[in-house]
Amino acid sequence: MQDIMGTMDIAFPHLGIYLKNVPKAFTVFGFPIALYGVIIAVGVMAGVFLAVHVAKLENLDSDIIWDFAVYAIIFSIIGARVYYVIFSWDKYKDNLLDIFNTRKGGMAIYGAVIAAFLTLWIYCRKKKQSFLQLADICVPGLVLGQVIGRWGNFTNREVFGEYTDSLLAMRLPAEMVRAGDISEKIAAHMTKDCVNYIQVHPTFLYESLWNLALLAVLLLYRKHKKFEGEQWLLYLGGYGLGRAWIEGIRTDTLFIPHTTIAVSQVLAIALVVISVTADILIRRHLNRNKESAVKSEKENAE
Repeated sequence: MQDIMGTMDIAFPHLGIYLKNVPKAFTVFGFPIALYGVIIAVGVMAGVFLAVHVAKLENLDSDIIWDFAVYAIIFSIIGARVYYVIFSWDKYKDNLLDIFNTRKGGMAIYGAVIAAFLTLWIYCRKKKQSFLQLADICVPGLVLGQVIGRWGNFTNREVFGEYTDSLLAMRLPAEMVRAGDISEKIAAHMTKDCVNYIQVHPTFLYESLWNLALLAVLLLYRKHKKFEGEQWLLYLGGYGLGRAWIEGIRTDTLFIPHTTIAVSQVLAIALVVISVTADILIRRHLNRNKESAVKSEKENAE
């Protein structure tokens, strides 16, 4: 196949994949609808259905999941936007109305995740449900939503990494991506074909595949968890582990104000440490209780 790109094409040249005229949006009655939004919506609904399925397996009333999902979706969207705005404040401080213009982009998954778990904690307090039980039930659905949702970044030509010539290298026409996402290294390797194109790490794909593997682990381990909340900790640590290295090669990273430290990378590493430490401490506590119970039974038997 000819290695020639048009302005709407996306290619993975080393895999021999050349996708022609990949749209960013389509129109319904003259109104443009971004594929990004459609894919995110599909991911959300798939995640909710999976959480409902897991709830049934755990003998929990699935209506609780449907009820919580309404609040989770609303506040996750708000959280994703707030997180992005906080760590991109220079873009908005002189034009505050742009904060509400989400059609220009600007959402952060960690903001959505934080908001979702805060919403769940408040929901459980109000409804007198177990936070840890519901968190365990919901995280497989959350991960599935992330697996699907990352493909919205694909159609949007965003969430990519630095220049690479590896097997999975992705080529994008430069004019179809945000200028701010093109680093000096990428620009130095920019190539002229029919149009200028960049060749980068498809980090959206890396994260989608990482999350798919994490989802498999969560589903396989569900029946073997040692305590309520362990699936939740597994998600926090597993996703954080993947995000920590993927964030390191992305070019659209959000930084802690006045530093060059990637905020999501710091958060990811912190969650890995916290989740692993918590899991170890809880397992030790459970083992001590078990040993104590066995010792007590022996003493009573004597």
